[in-house]
Amino acid sequence: MDLLLILCAISLSHSGGLSDSDRVEDAEADTPAPLRCIFGLKPCKDGSECVLHINICDGEEDCRDGSDEEDCMVRCETGQFQCAHGKKCIDMKEVCDGVAQCQDRSDEVDCWKPTASCALRCDNKTRCVPESFLCDGEKDCLDGTDEASCADEVCSSTEFRCTSGQCVSESLRCDGHADCPDRSDEKGCAKSPECPTQHHCPHSHECLLEEWICDGEEDCKDGTDEKNCEVTQVKCGEFQWPCTSKTECVPTSWKCDRVTDCKDGSDETGCGDVKCPSHQFQCGTGECLDPSMVCNTMTNCPDGSDEGGSCLSSNCSNVNGSRCAQDCYRTPQGTRCTCKAGFSLQLDGMSCADIDECEAIPPVCSHTCLNTQGSHECLCPLGYLLEPDGHHCKITGEPLLLASVQSELMLFNLRRATLDILTSGKKVVLSLDYDWKDQIVFWVGQDAESIKWISFDQKQMGTIFKGIKSDCIAVDWVGRNLYWTDGVGGQILATGLRTPATKPWSYTVVLDEDLEQPHSLVLLPQEGLMFWSEIGSEPQIERAGMDGSDRKVVVSQSISWPASLSVDSLAGRIYWTDEKLKCIGSATLDGGDLKILQLMETSSPFAVIVFNNEIYWSDTKSRTVQRAHKNTGKGRKVLLKQLGQPFDLKVVHETVQPNTSNPCTKLGCSHLCVLAPGPKGVCRCPSSLLLDEERITCITPADSSFLLLLSPTAVTQIYMRSMHSVVGLKEWPEHRALPLPNMNEATALDLVLRDQMLYVADAGQASVRLFKLKEALVPQGQAIRMEGETLMALALDWITLNLYWSGSKRPGILVTSPGGTHTAVLLHEAVERPGSIAVHPPTGRLCFTDLGEPARKALSRVECAFMDGHNQTSVWKRAGTPTSLTFLNEGTKLYWADIDTGVIASIGVDGSGYKEYKTEDGSLQSFAYGDNLLIWATLNAGTTKVWYGDGLKSKTLWFEVKTDVVSLKAYSKASQKGANECSNQNGGCSHLCLAFPGGRTCRCDQDHRPVDITDCVPDPICPPHTKPCRDGRMCLPHSKFCDGHPDCLDQSDEDCINDKAKAATKPQDTKSPDPVSEAPGLATMPSNNRSDILVQNLDAQPCDDQLCHEHGRCLMQNGETTCECLLEYSGEFCQDGIAESLRIPLSYGAVALITVIVVIGIVLAVRRKKGAQRSASAAARDTTLMDMEKQSSAQSVRKETCDPMEDLVSPVD
Repeated sequence: MDLLLILCAISLSHSGGLSDSDRVEDAEADTPAPLRCIFGLKPCKDGSECVLHINICDGEEDCRDGSDEEDCMVRCETGQFQCAHGKKCIDMKEVCDGVAQCQDRSDEVDCWKPTASCALRCDNKTRCVPESFLCDGEKDCLDGTDEASCADEVCSSTEFRCTSGQCVSESLRCDGHADCPDRSDEKGCAKSPECPTQHHCPHSHECLLEEWICDGEEDCKDGTDEKNCEVTQVKCGEFQWPCTSKTECVPTSWKCDRVTDCKDGSDETGCGDVKCPSHQFQCGTGECLDPSMVCNTMTNCPDGSDEGGSCLSSNCSNVNGSRCAQDCYRTPQGTRCTCKAGFSLQLDGMSCADIDECEAIPPVCSHTCLNTQGSHECLCPLGYLLEPDGHHCKITGEPLLLASVQSELMLFNLRRATLDILTSGKKVVLSLDYDWKDQIVFWVGQDAESIKWISFDQKQMGTIFKGIKSDCIAVDWVGRNLYWTDGVGGQILATGLRTPATKPWSYTVVLDEDLEQPHSLVLLPQEGLMFWSEIGSEPQIERAGMDGSDRKVVVSQSISWPASLSVDSLAGRIYWTDEKLKCIGSATLDGGDLKILQLMETSSPFAVIVFNNEIYWSDTKSRTVQRAHKNTGKGRKVLLKQLGQPFDLKVVHETVQPNTSNPCTKLGCSHLCVLAPGPKGVCRCPSSLLLDEERITCITPADSSFLLLLSPTAVTQIYMRSMHSVVGLKEWPEHRALPLPNMNEATALDLVLRDQMLYVADAGQASVRLFKLKEALVPQGQAIRMEGETLMALALDWITLNLYWSGSKRPGILVTSPGGTHTAVLLHEAVERPGSIAVHPPTGRLCFTDLGEPARKALSRVECAFMDGHNQTSVWKRAGTPTSLTFLNEGTKLYWADIDTGVIASIGVDGSGYKEYKTEDGSLQSFAYGDNLLIWATLNAGTTKVWYGDGLKSKTLWFEVKTDVVSLKAYSKASQKGANECSNQNGGCSHLCLAFPGGRTCRCDQDHRPVDITDCVPDPICPPHTKPCRDGRMCLPHSKFCDGHPDCLDQSDEDCINDKAKAATKPQDTKSPDPVSEAPGLATMPSNNRSDILVQNLDAQPCDDQLCHEHGRCLMQNGETTCECLLEYSGEFCQDGIAESLRIPLSYGAVALITVIVVIGIVLAVRRKKGAQRSASAAARDTTLMDMEKQSSAQSVRKETCDPMEDLVSPVD
């Protein structure tokens, strides 16, 4: 622009001025006025024209009179630069400023200045290498100037300089392991270090591991650890090929790859002849020659097959030779067409076609290949430079290897082999990652419930998150988030990198369904993708968007224990280590082109990382970090070898986390923004909040309607408002998944809305467990616990918190008070196999399904009764397998799902108005009713679909997922409204308050009896220190109950539902036996005395039978019940027969009788001995032994007689 203005000024100056008005006076004057030049121009001496100042003294005449080149300085002043072909001087500051002030541009010649990206020009100034390439031990210039004049590296005050020039941390000095390449860090040590392995080199102080002895690498200074090594046969792995010697194994891909890898060369034997390219001649022995070396009168093939024959008679100028598309040459077999390099001879033997070198295996380019006609070109991505060989790319900068070795974080310079310790702690570091932008390292320790961080300069450190469990962490450097996996909870979570994440609402659950045990996690933020490994019952590698969308399985074959993942973003492949298969696998990002690399050196691979053309892995058994070529596994090298176990690895370099625009920046999410495939930004909320309609701001949900979906290991809360906005989802709608701690066999659930208490039946632990429904499920103990059976159904009275339930080994329905302190049998007769229970506390009604005995093959029934057990009636008798019994909020109508027929049925509680709705679309699994809609789940080919409809003809697919649905329950504000006679202070009942329409019944625990209509006292039907079985037919000592062995005929002594609860509440009460028998019920009638309500004692037995053992009759004395025994019986409860009073005298008589018999026997033996003097001594000995046995037997009888309560013991052999 400035030059344009000057040229315009010249034009205006030559025209006499800038405008006509400026020349008015000149036009009127008789003589011409002197020439005036504008700024930047100078007039010539003759005044005829103006020239630019920059043209003055530039060596060329611009004025007609040549005055612009007169009086020019011969030499420039100090601080000036003289142009090359003239006398012009310019300020030195204008030299090499990018703008040519000299007409010959000599001020901008040879202006190169070293920079970090171009620190040295070599190879006759045809190549420029960055500063990081200088003195790195690798020759990057053909003339070698990049490795010339290299001085020793400057080490800091906290580092030790190796004799070979490298720097290592001072803390590694004299630690018993050589960290310098020349082992100088272990020389001159004052004393030998203490070796944690208890092994050290025999002639030096280096510490040794057993795995390091005879591993092919010298760890001792004198190499004694590699001497006298026995050669043993090895067993090769699934993905290896055994060398003929049986002492080596190589990857199967190394077999016949034209490179000898077995020491005996057996991997390249029997591989067939190697075919030469079409532009070369093949000798009879297989060698390949250039055509110029054939028929040149010199033998070049070992067998001489390149000479003789038709060499002299062949001529490429004949007709056959002229037909060649490119070239022709003579051979002993006659003329032959050939093609230039980069072309291949076609089947006709004459024409040539271009070879696509980019399809060659192994690849001709290390990174990107561009095919051209007859050739190719290798290209390098940003941050890489092409090496002089034209095939390989070398990364700029200095890459560092970040490694966790036991509890230490180490930084190893991959170029200069320097080693530093970043931080050291107490817990083993299993996972780490870093953020290049903020220069921060994050890590998580074993069994630690926090994620810590430290800056690379070690000036700052802290904790980003507390109170979480993490198996693996991963940094999203684009969206600025931190992800982690929770293998126990089965979740993938995320939080902001700069969020003070100390409270539950500072993170979001990204993925939480159908995750059994997620382990390793790796992100690809450039694409908005994440990959994770599953190490549960079905090991596999999955991928999804970083928001949890578009989930799919990537690898599920040839995989056993994927411990670590890494993504090669340049090649578009994912890598993993497999600890069980002892290998490193890789595949494309879609799971194709599966490759397995199994080396003898991958004995226990833990972590893997891919960088440039190499893979790096840690091996916890050999305690090494190694690297090799990522495609072939060759060129293996040990980088680190420490006494501590190495775990996670990351390569620190700016190209690993390239600068990518963040789609979340302009979105304006109120809480957290995560990346989705694309990438694009998606707003997400903590588990307690929901997104508003604009999907930007997180709010507290105004509509509290939700669905609880129970799977064997988790409860998922699904917000029902989403069913009206999104349908046909292939993934979960708005929800939060809540893993069930230490539970994998959940069978049923119910919820109390007012205190958010969740009741979940656990078949695995034979109990009903309590959880507080918060951001996560908080365990609150157990409601009931059963021994040796499974809970079949449960329903919760949300007014009294009584739990109605049935078990697998007992008929009937039981009811248990809060805390499990009181239990009573509610329905026993005419109830065979309850399958589902529903209660409606405001109306006092209870309904249940009775599946009947399987042997009878009868149809199932739907039964209803009052919640106190009265008025049991059948409302439907022709059901198949009814489940998910549900009351409408008004309590007048009942719904259920019939699994056999695939219908949802409804009926009035009085048995009228039966209707059914056909579901179809798979096997009906479960059902719920909410927001005036039917909601049900079907299963088809492993996919669960959740539907909703109005009960008429319309139905809508809400969403589908791959998970097992055990139960569905719907809740809203109107779900648990109303009251009954038990609402206030448990209805005045001391034990159980059971509602019925218009009233309530107080029931006593199974081992108590009522003293009035509300209170209960222990029922003394058994002697002290004993208690009855539930059927009342036996009394057993307290020690026989809950001892793991059933003694009662009905096995009720092992029903330990209430024993522990009572022991905790009444530790000193020895008079109150544990509940096992049924107590009579008392009913409080409504004031209008309705005659249709039947009140009766349930399963009551006469007092004479229960208390007095049918051996007497009950009497009331001083307000207490006692027994008047029959003549034949005695005792407080008539438990002793009259013969018991004779037990002691008879015992003494028996002892006396036995004593007399023994004395008589001795006398007879003495007489026999005197009369038989010739008896042998052996016979005498036998007699003596027999006497001893008799004495032992008599003593045993006396002991049993004198102490009838003592346990029997086996006789001594």
